[in-house]
Amino acid sequence: MRRALLYLFGCLVAVGATVFALRYVSSHGGSGYVIVGIGQWSVESSLLFTGVLLAVTFVLLYFAVRLIVTAISLPKILKQRGFEQRSKRSQEALLAGLIESAEGNFETAEKHLIRHAANSGVPLINYLTAARAAQSRGALEQRDEYLKLAQETMPEAELAIGLTKVELQLSNQQFEEALESLTQLDKIAPSHAAVLKLMHQAYANLADWQGLSLIIPQLKSNKVMMEAEIKLLETETFCSLIKQKTEARDAVALRNLWLEIPGHIRKSSGVLQLYCAAMIEAGAEVEVEPLVRQAIGTEWSETLIVLYGCIHMPDTVDQLVKGEAWLKAHPKDAILLRVLGKLSLRAGLLDKAASYLKASLAAEPSVEAYQLMGDVLMKENDPLSACQFFRNGLLFASNEVVALIEQNPEVDAAEGEG
Repeated sequence: MRRALLYLFGCLVAVGATVFALRYVSSHGGSGYVIVGIGQWSVESSLLFTGVLLAVTFVLLYFAVRLIVTAISLPKILKQRGFEQRSKRSQEALLAGLIESAEGNFETAEKHLIRHAANSGVPLINYLTAARAAQSRGALEQRDEYLKLAQETMPEAELAIGLTKVELQLSNQQFEEALESLTQLDKIAPSHAAVLKLMHQAYANLADWQGLSLIIPQLKSNKVMMEAEIKLLETETFCSLIKQKTEARDAVALRNLWLEIPGHIRKSSGVLQLYCAAMIEAGAEVEVEPLVRQAIGTEWSETLIVLYGCIHMPDTVDQLVKGEAWLKAHPKDAILLRVLGKLSLRAGLLDKAASYLKASLAAEPSVEAYQLMGDVLMKENDPLSACQFFRNGLLFASNEVVALIEQNPEVDAAEGEG
């Protein structure tokens, strides 16, 4: 409309200028005349008429040209307007789909999103949002179909589509499928932070500690997780691997695994204790005895003291002597005294065993100390006294159970229901 007004204004200015010019000429000596000759033909007319004719001809030619140009470009104009209308409708449908999805109307959201997805300027958003809506209502096949359409529509967005697919699979507890998808994505974008983070989640949910241990260096080098989180993950992963190897009681496999564990993790008391216990269980106790002694000398640990007592060395007396070296720093440690009594009994030193076990019971009674003291008395041919210690051990154990139930009444209630 604005252009038409400008054109009309221009035409009026041109006609006005022509009329003004003719009147000016007429006022200064006549209206003048114009002769146009072509061969034997000639046309004579007044200057005013010729000017008006030229002006009208110019205007008619101008509008004729504009009409022809418009007619030629009409299909393109109509196509552009149609595209704009479809684009507007798709934007409105996308907005409606997002609103419906946020409100929990997932099936309605899908209809809005898919209906105009082909005409959307960003069809990827339509399909990915529709996939999320489909999963929310449990339509997994429809979800995968939308993801497939997204891939066909924008193959260059393969990574983004793949990550969305994995997130949906993980949220739906399809951990094996998610890991398979992540393996493909890792080929497309090796060491990608988002891929590694989701891979960590998939391995952890599958309890695939071996697979998780393989990607820990990448998680660390790509700074996918904080340093404290990495250390915690390493500890959890290698502890779980040690537990798996423990079930097989394979000392060779445990030893090889221990060599693969990073040094700063091996120094962790929990990991070290778990490894030593696993090796003792696998029958390789002699191999880890120096490691246990060294760890006890570095950091006092009751767990390691107990493990030391579980080790059966060829020379039990020498093992006892090494253990007695800790008495100087911990003379009243009930657990140390109990372990020394156990080693003394194993070495056949009954008097020393009785002395250590009585001291342990005086410091802190325990079921094992009562039982060991009973074993000592049995070897000394005093069954009556031995039975008294066995009885005291059973009473002590029952008292501990009662105390535990009193502290946790819900445990007692659960057992009653069972």
